[in-house]
Amino acid sequence: MKYVDEYRSGAEARRFIAAIRRVVTRPWSIMEVCGGQTHAIVRFGIEELLPPEVSLLHGPGCPVCVTPCEILDQALALAGRPEVTFCSYGDMLRVPGSDGDLFTVKAKGGDVRVVYSALDALALARQNPAREVVFLAVGFETTAPAHAMAAHRARIDRVRNFSLLVSHVLVPPALAAILSASDRRVDGFLAAGHVCTIMGTDEYERLARDYGVPIVVTGFEPLDLLQGIHMCLRQLEEGRAVVTNQYERAVGPRGNEAARRLLHEVFEVVPRRWRGLGELPASGLALRPSFAAFDATLRFGMSAGAAAEPAECISGLVLQGRKRPTDCPAFGTRCTPDSPVGATMVSAEGACAAYFRYRPRSARDVV
Repeated sequence: MKYVDEYRSGAEARRFIAAIRRVVTRPWSIMEVCGGQTHAIVRFGIEELLPPEVSLLHGPGCPVCVTPCEILDQALALAGRPEVTFCSYGDMLRVPGSDGDLFTVKAKGGDVRVVYSALDALALARQNPAREVVFLAVGFETTAPAHAMAAHRARIDRVRNFSLLVSHVLVPPALAAILSASDRRVDGFLAAGHVCTIMGTDEYERLARDYGVPIVVTGFEPLDLLQGIHMCLRQLEEGRAVVTNQYERAVGPRGNEAARRLLHEVFEVVPRRWRGLGELPASGLALRPSFAAFDATLRFGMSAGAAAEPAECISGLVLQGRKRPTDCPAFGTRCTPDSPVGATMVSAEGACAAYFRYRPRSARDVV
């Protein structure tokens, strides 16, 4: 049965590749907006299967990668405080700040814990009332509802020793920033299916209309991506620019309305600084004043100072789709997953980590 399934998948892939080759008549550049999609594209060699007229650009879809250095510096400062138990997802522990990473703080004796969810951190706070438990809440609309639930439960249960260091970002403003560039290089987008599972597809309609760009909500398997690329190319060749949904098995126009209501209750939209894109208006989430008691920056009197990225790191250009990882002189030498210079080499969703793991340097790495 497994052989039959693999044969059917292979036949379906060949069908999509043939359809893509038939439809393309000129060069097009399509950007995927999810680090999981980037890894699937690189791992399965999808770009090598496409005609040379089609270029895939890797966008700012890795939540670890777009978290700015100054948030990491705040995390390092909090994790180093003797009264704090600092909790985070594991892939954030090796992201470099201005002076080290969370693993470094842990090695020096800081109480740094890897958790699977913000609710795990909330449970730690309940179990250790004498400790201040801080959770690093980063990511897109995908992870934000779970973090909102942790703050919601903490307020209901009156957990006084729990707080969030929030650096949530929103996808549509980042796409608008990329499309507004004077030297725009993106002709179409593959939107992240898991974000749209929460938020729906409605909020992408304005982007498609105002910028004249097709947006295809796409899943994460190779067949999802090939079908999404084909759907996007058909629009481009036909001169259309609308939102279409390849990922209908999981995504509806309105998304998950219960999750959206919870987001609105706990968070408000604010300007947010992104690694690689700078500060974008209305591009982030912060705790509402009614949840200020759970804001770690207020609880510990922290301010966000400017923090410079390493001079040789081009992760910002990689996140904008302007460079490929192999364009960086440090790639694979001074910058590796074991010794990362930038965030895009750390995360399991980072483009640099994907290239290092799955793809040798080749002629198609030249932009």
